[in-house]
Amino acid sequence: MMARRKRRYAVPGVEQGMQAFKADVMKREGYAVDPNRPDDVKYEVAKELGVPLQPGDNGGLTTESVGHVGGKIGGTMVREMIRLAQEQIANREQP
Repeated sequence: MMARRKRRYAVPGVEQGMQAFKADVMKREGYAVDPNRPDDVKYEVAKELGVPLQPGDNGGLTTESVGHVGGKIGGTMVREMIRLAQEQIANREQP
């Protein structure tokens, strides 16, 4: 079994903020999110997509199927980041 890589952010100390952002974004998408365990939303997303992701060993899953889960979560977060950035730019342009 391959060891999971520890996720590292380019900016030190942002992990807690990113987890809170993930929880907020996915909650607005209609998912039940435990604020103490926001990463667990992946199991709900996986269920919706028909991917049998479970805590523990998921060695039987394809990279493609697991990628669909991460892509849905990450893609939703990126869309929200873009929306927030556009909002900030629009606010700066107002006299």
